[in-house]
Amino acid sequence: MKSSNIGGQAVMEGIMMRHKEKYSIAVRRPDKEIELKVEDYKCIFGKAQLWRKPVIRGVVSFVDSLVMGTKCLMYSAEIAGDEEDEEDAAKTAHLTEEEKAARKAKEEKQFQWLLYVTVAVSIVVSIAAFMLLPYALASLCRKVGASEFVVTIVEAFVKLALFMGYMLLISRMKDIQRTFMYHGAEHKCINCVEHGLPLTVENVMKSSRQHKRCGTSFLFLVMLVSIVLHFVFVLVPFYWVRLFGRLLMVPVVSGISFEIIQWAGRTDSKLADLMSKPGLAMQKLTTIEPTPDMVEVAIAAVEAVFDWKAYLKEEFGYEEP
Repeated sequence: MKSSNIGGQAVMEGIMMRHKEKYSIAVRRPDKEIELKVEDYKCIFGKAQLWRKPVIRGVVSFVDSLVMGTKCLMYSAEIAGDEEDEEDAAKTAHLTEEEKAARKAKEEKQFQWLLYVTVAVSIVVSIAAFMLLPYALASLCRKVGASEFVVTIVEAFVKLALFMGYMLLISRMKDIQRTFMYHGAEHKCINCVEHGLPLTVENVMKSSRQHKRCGTSFLFLVMLVSIVLHFVFVLVPFYWVRLFGRLLMVPVVSGISFEIIQWAGRTDSKLADLMSKPGLAMQKLTTIEPTPDMVEVAIAAVEAVFDWKAYLKEEFGYEEP
């Protein structure tokens, strides 16, 4: 397998794919046609060299992915729901072009604020639920005389139980299952070209729905790295220092996890394969075998930003029939 440096995300009834400075969103509309949108990718932190340094780039990538992913998800929900109904059209029919433009600008500004608030709330809730809550619950063990070392071990089990329970719970939701099918289609497309096969529906359907660079693997790796790093607080004598120390450790944990998963995605070494196994196992919950029409959407998203024929020719010597 040879890395193509293309990545993506499942959205409502569609796929987002990004390669270098472009990203695309392909969504299956209610009328069964594919809506395709292609835009330039711009990191919300800018292009300063500082953001490309090891570990720091992981934090930047994580936050930026949340913002862009949420933006794409909200866009896809609008398209999949048939963006403007007759009632909305009637409300704007009497407006002049200038008034419509002003209204659109206002809605875009509100959308940006909603986007950032949504991402901020998501980050706060995630940190509280999977970083701080496990330690708070594990600390109850002190009532039976447990040491800080034992508390940290219990915290690890509580953290993994909460994370896996959350994944298992959402995987049972009907609407989420369709998104997980598109998630599977996204992985299958990337695996197809990275294993030297032409990007056709038939080849994609035969490809694996698990991939080492998946966001699920990243989140699971964050759990594991945090468990290891939190042992540095065992000797800290103050509870509140240990608790908020975990909070301050979040950027370090995400940065290290990013470096590990990027390395694992670039190599086929036995060590990388071994470290990737837990994340790949978790993907059995977050990816489901897609249908051919979902694969068509994924292929449209890939082809909008990535010349897979040139890639196959350069990496595998592929010649188009």
